[in-house]
Amino acid sequence: MPESLQTFINIFQGNVRRIIIPNIQRDYAQGRNTDEIRRVRSRFLDALYKAVTTGTKIKLDFVYGDLSDNGTLTPLDGQQRLTTLFLLHWYAAKKENVPADETACLKNFSYDTRPDSRKFCKFLIDAEVSFDAENLSAELENLAGFPLGWKKDPTISSMFVMLDDIHEKFRGVENLWGKLAGGAISFYFLSIKDMGLTDELYITMNSRGKPLTDFEHFKAEFKSKLDELDRELSARIILKIDTAWTDLLWTYRDANNLIDDGFLAYFNFLCDVILYRKGGTPQGKSRDPFDLLEEFFGGDAMENILFMEKSFDCWCELAAQEKISYFFADRVSRGSRSDKTVNRHVSDKIITYSSDADFFGDCIRSGKNFSLGKVVMLYAFQTYLLNREKISDADFRRRIRIVNNLVTNSGDAELSNSEKRNNGNRIPAMLEQVDSILLRGKILQRKEIKTANAYNFNEIQLEEERKKISWTTDNPDKAAALFELEDHYLLGGQIGIVGLNCPENFKRFISLFECDYDKITCALLATGDYQQVENGKRYQFDSTRAQSWQNLFHRSGLVKNFDDTQETLDKLLSGAEKFSDDYLQKIIDDYLAACERKSEFEWTYYFIKYKDFRPPRYGKYWWENFGEEPYCFVTLSEQLKRSTKSYQPFLKAAGVGELSREDLGMRLYFGERYVVCENDSYVVKNSATEAEEDRLKINQRGGIDTEDRIEKFKDWIKNF
Repeated sequence: MPESLQTFINIFQGNVRRIIIPNIQRDYAQGRNTDEIRRVRSRFLDALYKAVTTGTKIKLDFVYGDLSDNGTLTPLDGQQRLTTLFLLHWYAAKKENVPADETACLKNFSYDTRPDSRKFCKFLIDAEVSFDAENLSAELENLAGFPLGWKKDPTISSMFVMLDDIHEKFRGVENLWGKLAGGAISFYFLSIKDMGLTDELYITMNSRGKPLTDFEHFKAEFKSKLDELDRELSARIILKIDTAWTDLLWTYRDANNLIDDGFLAYFNFLCDVILYRKGGTPQGKSRDPFDLLEEFFGGDAMENILFMEKSFDCWCELAAQEKISYFFADRVSRGSRSDKTVNRHVSDKIITYSSDADFFGDCIRSGKNFSLGKVVMLYAFQTYLLNREKISDADFRRRIRIVNNLVTNSGDAELSNSEKRNNGNRIPAMLEQVDSILLRGKILQRKEIKTANAYNFNEIQLEEERKKISWTTDNPDKAAALFELEDHYLLGGQIGIVGLNCPENFKRFISLFECDYDKITCALLATGDYQQVENGKRYQFDSTRAQSWQNLFHRSGLVKNFDDTQETLDKLLSGAEKFSDDYLQKIIDDYLAACERKSEFEWTYYFIKYKDFRPPRYGKYWWENFGEEPYCFVTLSEQLKRSTKSYQPFLKAAGVGELSREDLGMRLYFGERYVVCENDSYVVKNSATEAEEDRLKINQRGGIDTEDRIEKFKDWIKNF
């Protein structure tokens, strides 16, 4: 029997007398209730429903089988599809009361996997069903002759699930049997003998007994869509999936020696890129690979298919020349924003703060957890590989540094693909910006962005990068020093705190931050008021933690006084070519001595002299009224607000009593009484009555202490 197009009805009108699912086959699986099978079942029924309701006929994949001399067909491949077709035809026949002579084919389908499965098929043929119940399976279970033990049979339970889904999907379809008989659904059948195969191969192929993997289902559906578009293209793509692209991903295979998840992860990335380049966002959309196939590779999808092919092939071409991991290792170093010993500038490399310097491998391994920043970086590297004939290696290394600086200094506010966030989905414009930077070395102004939403990377960083392009063009001999400064882990590519006007400060900054951070803090404050104001009451200083310096050194439109920090740092840097702890200590000692000599003790004096004012946290402080009450502030143990671990440093520095957590560290308790610090006094109050019992006045001149209030308080408290 040669290859032929058949329906479930007319296959029995030829050489096939009956279809028997042999006991070597696994149980019917399309009705199982797993996430994977539910999705496969839903998509299959959707396709069948479309065929019988729209007039667009469907041709299913090949059914292979052994056709005996007596006309018994034992399927080699196609058991699941044939069983579903049997159930759909049974449903149509029973629901529409089709005469028995037209439905004789149903009696010629059976299972040999288990006796109960075979008996159930016969039970269905004889069943009288009203179709009144919501669940068809419930009505069948209540019929006479249905043993309860059948519910334990995996094939029967799967058939029940499928019948319920068929009932829900097709209950409103009129003349369903007529449409099936008219060839709405067909499949190609081929006998294994006509294929020149043997029964031994049949047994060998079925002995695996394993269901198709998610990836195998995906590949089959992908092939089907490609076949509809262009069979020659389909053959080329599927061959690459099975050969070159598998070889490419083999390096990144999982613990089970599979590349399935890796392929789908990169496929997901490519679909996201396709969507972003059209101005869209994957947020709120299904990321199921089968849905992505439908969205991006169905219908007239030639452009997307060719993009996908080129995007795989460019990595294959690279892998043929060198290991992909070596390619990245030659251009990317891993850094740390918290450990300065990890961060090491290497000429002609960028520093990434991601967990993996191999962005391609990271995508393969991360799957759906691939961050937006990594999406942009991988897109940049891939854009280079797709245009290597247009971009020199030297130009790429310079331009990828720009992209990396932009990504590193664009936070959650900018690296967003949400339409609901401020300024909407920025990723499409970011990718357009990356194209311009890599292909032309130009950073686009917002008005030059063609994407509907032109907002992209952080505006402050974009402007800084434009200035650096111009500056390095004019000062090529100083570019290397600038790049070394960019790679400092406290800066991460944004050098505005140092600026471009005094390139001598590049090396000085690096030298300064090889010193003790606490000494730098004190020396900086002794040089000038450098703190920044975040919300009118929360102030940013620095601490021994790197994060506090990073917050201080990165300009933000939400923070005031950045220029004061820059001016104070510039003044400190101008004092020496190289810095040491001894040099900084002298600045500190001279400042304290000058305060004591003049008897002028501003709040900065206490900040520098007493360690309790500088906890190793985030460098955050809270002033209710900095201008009127500079001595009334608290240290913060959290980034944004006061908490039970906050404290008033003028109380803590006394080293006695107990700070109250309930009062956010604003009260120092001594038994029945407590002390609070006011701008010009220490006040003692009764804990029970809140009545003032005593007050220690601090001598001031022009609102500035003329005596060390902490030493005075320590002496006074001894007699408390």
